[in-house]
Amino acid sequence: MPVQDEKITEIKTDLKDPRLQKIYDFQDRRNSDSLLVYFDHKDPSYRYASAMAMGSVQDEKLTEDLAILLDDDIEKVRVAAAYALGQTGGEKAEQFLVRAFQKDDSLSQSANFNRSVLEAVGKCGTRQMLNALSTISTYTRKDTALLEGQAWGIYRYALRNMVSPAGTSRMVELVSGAGYPESVRFIAANYLMRAGNINLDSLAAPLIIGMGRGDDPRVKMALAIALGKTKSPEALQTLKTNYNITNDYRIKCNILRAFSNFDYESVRDIVLPALKDPNINVALSASNFLLEKGLPREAVDYWKMAKDTIYPWQIRSTLYRIANKHLPPYFEATKGRINQELRQIALNSSNNYEKAAALKALGEFGWNYRFIGQQGLSSSVPVIRTASAEAIAHIAEYPDFERWFGLGYRRVKRDLAIFFEDAIRSGDVGMMYVAAEVLAKKELDYVSVIDSLDFLETALNNLSLPKDIETYNAIQKALSTFKGTVYEAKTPDFNNPIDWNLANTISADTRAVIVTKKGNITIRFFKEKAPASVNNFIRLAKTGFYDGKFFHRVVPNFVIQDGCPRGDGFGGANFSIRSELPMMYYDKAGYVGMASAGKDTEGTQWFITHSPTPHLDGRYTIFGEVVEGLEIVHQIAVGDIIDRIVVSK
Repeated sequence: MPVQDEKITEIKTDLKDPRLQKIYDFQDRRNSDSLLVYFDHKDPSYRYASAMAMGSVQDEKLTEDLAILLDDDIEKVRVAAAYALGQTGGEKAEQFLVRAFQKDDSLSQSANFNRSVLEAVGKCGTRQMLNALSTISTYTRKDTALLEGQAWGIYRYALRNMVSPAGTSRMVELVSGAGYPESVRFIAANYLMRAGNINLDSLAAPLIIGMGRGDDPRVKMALAIALGKTKSPEALQTLKTNYNITNDYRIKCNILRAFSNFDYESVRDIVLPALKDPNINVALSASNFLLEKGLPREAVDYWKMAKDTIYPWQIRSTLYRIANKHLPPYFEATKGRINQELRQIALNSSNNYEKAAALKALGEFGWNYRFIGQQGLSSSVPVIRTASAEAIAHIAEYPDFERWFGLGYRRVKRDLAIFFEDAIRSGDVGMMYVAAEVLAKKELDYVSVIDSLDFLETALNNLSLPKDIETYNAIQKALSTFKGTVYEAKTPDFNNPIDWNLANTISADTRAVIVTKKGNITIRFFKEKAPASVNNFIRLAKTGFYDGKFFHRVVPNFVIQDGCPRGDGFGGANFSIRSELPMMYYDKAGYVGMASAGKDTEGTQWFITHSPTPHLDGRYTIFGEVVEGLEIVHQIAVGDIIDRIVVSK
């Protein structure tokens, strides 16, 4: 009898394995053909790794080759193949996924594979398949994996702007019906929160029932937004009741967001006290509500509150902006005092972020444009320069621009055009990006005001790639608008290979402690999932790159973000790393992800989530999670500083 090789069934992910390192390198270099070689390797570890790598590469040309792995005898390989096919986004993958679905074995070991197939269909399937997916009614409440697959599939369709009444009805049933698993309710609630073009007007009753089921804050915070969409009195009462009884600030933030669907007077009794909430994110959510819904007759009151030092500067700055936006123009004396006080803050504050906020508040009164522009172009501080450009961009985008400036609107528009030209000539990438984004908008019609494109073409030549890729693409988009062409965003060329010597020193016990004045945040790393991102972060941390960097972006109940050397979100280093997108989920708070300006543009900036953010799944690298100090994450505000990051084994 001939000797037969023993069949290998175990999947290993030890990154000290040279062959696995090679697969990761091929993924990093987006070398699809080299990954294809491993699709039929006898060791499932390599079949699995190469299939999962394709989830990051996303090469539609290998659809048929990936489809072969849907029949692999190892389930993890089949799941990886299904995930990678979904990540391609190509409709061609649908037929292979549907064919591979195990129709006669739903409660067996194939349930997890079927789950991955259903979700993958949501990422690449046709509208016809959405209807089929939405009307499946045979899964019982115990079929958790299949219900998750159906829910994820419908949700992923929604992220592609494809929804159906049947899909919405199914998600309402999953979130409100008794006995459904919390994991399924979480997905359904997020669909109802995020899906556009769905009508929830008549669905307040089941959503209220769903809000009352269970204690999972992930479900409640998502349903709060969905309830707001119904705009019903019963929903409003439910939201107010939940606001008053919850201790989870994230639910409060989302309820305040949901209040924007209702009359201001009906929620005033909650919004105004929320401005003094000890949690900065709740207070910011309340101030953001007032920015949208505040009343002209209360504008003077907002101004008075803005001068009260009981509020932190972030809230006072927003209150100034609210007052400046809502105060009627015929209150000339008061309007003048508000803007004079804002100018003094912009000139004299010792806090650059407060100065930047003052410039944005000044942007609510269009005639401030000369002062704003002068402050930006004369400043050497990136945060202030970018804020000035954003304030003037806001003025340029006034929906009633012509009426606001009256007979002088043409002159003002020419003045703004000159500012945008000067901003692009300045060489400051933040100002350049903001200005280019305005010029790229056809509806603003700056094509009729600007005669020569030389300043745009010169600016392109002065940018440094890959560091300035975001600004480079914005300027190219502006050029395409002026020329009447279509521009496809450029992705940086491969330029930063994985340092495996460093990777081999990183263990499962490696931790990074982010030291701030508010406390420490400790993260652990997902080395096997995102080795390039983990390497990058640890290398930068060990060299002190992050020491003294500001948390430049904080979005209430979303993320805190750091890693920009400019402090405004437009800075980085002159290298880039690739997106690493294996099958992972932003399904809880505390995940650490890479910020980006599009696929494969990551560099030095990263974020930590306040709450689940499943709309980021498969698009933004997850490379770690907070294991200690999550309460500190929830306290961080714009302008807070990283003292240092300590990496330990």
